[in-house]
Amino acid sequence: MAQLLISLVAGLACARAQEGALGITRPVVFPVFDPNAPSCSAPVGLKKALAYVQENDRDFLQGVDHGLSLAAVNRGLQYRRVLAENDVGKAIAQVQSLVAAKVGAIVGTSSDPVAFGPSLQQAIWSGAFVGTIVPPPATLLLNAPQYRTGKVLADAAIEHIKTKLGGKAKVVLLTQDTMEFLAPRFTAMRDGLNALPGVTIVADIAPKPVNKEGGFATMQTILVANPDVDVVLGGDAVVLGALEALRAVGKDRPDQFLGGIDGEPEAVSEIRKADSPYKASIALSSPVFGYAMGQFAADWLDGKSIPQAMDILPIALTSANLDQYDADLLDPASVYADPERRSDYLKMYGNICYDSRDEYVNFPWSSELK
Repeated sequence: MAQLLISLVAGLACARAQEGALGITRPVVFPVFDPNAPSCSAPVGLKKALAYVQENDRDFLQGVDHGLSLAAVNRGLQYRRVLAENDVGKAIAQVQSLVAAKVGAIVGTSSDPVAFGPSLQQAIWSGAFVGTIVPPPATLLLNAPQYRTGKVLADAAIEHIKTKLGGKAKVVLLTQDTMEFLAPRFTAMRDGLNALPGVTIVADIAPKPVNKEGGFATMQTILVANPDVDVVLGGDAVVLGALEALRAVGKDRPDQFLGGIDGEPEAVSEIRKADSPYKASIALSSPVFGYAMGQFAADWLDGKSIPQAMDILPIALTSANLDQYDADLLDPASVYADPERRSDYLKMYGNICYDSRDEYVNFPWSSELK
């Protein structure tokens, strides 16, 4: 009996230590993911279920749902999606409900990651797989190399300015600098554009909200003072709003360069039009990384080692490569199954499993950390 009590006390102490683990809070550089790392224990008492707490119905996030749902079907997981409608309180309540229901894998996004984070931490402490896109905490954190992403878009714009606009341009940056995790994108754009003597950044502003409507309203204001704009850069949603504002006052031109980030379907549709000012979108293929995240969620529930972090690699979409990209969006399972094609979209780092879950990522990871 005494030995049993000692064992119970020790077990409870261990459980409390595991439950309260803060994760890795200081920036570290993870090694490349080892897919042959030893397996460990499978989570105990959790359902073979995957849930997606989706911030809003933006196309980019809908793509994540597409990938996750396909992976869940292919791996035999129950799947459900709940839409938070930009309400962080609702998102928190949904995660708490999922933890109480012992759901084994949760992917979450929120417009307020600071408020949302503690609920995800509770899920991690329950032993569940937790995947996030950019902000921590997570057992698998996804991020794009943000500076590189912004540079790819800036380079495309600079090439257009040099070859189509005679090296001169009035530029609008519709930023997301209020999101510290995304700020390096716009640092890269400024670095590239400011190096051209004929370029003037006439507006550098973060629309509120960061969606199509916010982009439209912000561009309307900018056009009052600067009616002749040559280049507009930002996220796809806000740049599409800016395009609407330009068209509303007849200030859109075929020789303009509008470019965004996310590879949203409406942006892709614009790129296909020969006379559209929308020239490029930097794709961060959400169905592909959503499918990968769903696969790793299933691996976690099977007791396998998974990456701690994953790069979503930026791809510049132009009229030349859209057909292959569209095919990959529809069938992310084929991309994931082909290591060469998968490496065009994703790169994995670190290793973690259920037994080592106290080493979850709890800092703003980026592969660009030195």
